[in-house]
Amino acid sequence: MPKMKTKSSAKKRFKTTGTGKVMAAQAGKRHGMIKRTNKFIRNARGTQVLSEPDQKIVKSYMPYDR
Repeated sequence: MPKMKTKSSAKKRFKTTGTGKVMAAQAGKRHGMIKRTNKFIRNARGTQVLSEPDQKIVKSYMPYDR
């Protein structure tokens, strides 16, 4: 059987933790910061762990990700 391909967009956007959870950048921070509250901007720093249904989808995009 041929190897499965990893989606290039997924490997650029997501990382997998040691326990197998999927980390992603916080959404909603590209533009329009003036209308966001300071609390939103502060809480949206860094990365977040995706929900279980989303993790399942992303893991199907990256079959060889450990």
